[in-house]
Amino acid sequence: RGNEDPVPPAGAEIDVHTLKQWQDEKRKFVLLDVREPNEYEIANLGGKLIPLGSLAASINQLDSADEIVVHCKMGGRSARAQAMLNKFGFKKVFNLEGGIDAWSAEIDPSLPRY
Repeated sequence: RGNEDPVPPAGAEIDVHTLKQWQDEKRKFVLLDVREPNEYEIANLGGKLIPLGSLAASINQLDSADEIVVHCKMGGRSARAQAMLNKFGFKKVFNLEGGIDAWSAEIDPSLPRY
């Protein structure tokens, strides 16, 4: 198709249904989990775990060319992570609205809620 995907506006969000659709379509993106390791052990979506507190120091583990969906438990920490990534020059960053809690509630009830 030749055209680059349009860059999402800063603060762009997707909901859990869109994330599920992207997974089902095998869309290429990085799922970034910015919760703490103990939270990841309780429930996770198989994303790359980089806790918010170490994100700046771990920025080289991410590629700014990738589309990135950031999530946490409810959406607050991931919004801060998204703003930080935007500041580092990452353009294609989406915040998962409602976080893993919304995923448990709306997509996969077998995933523990905490």
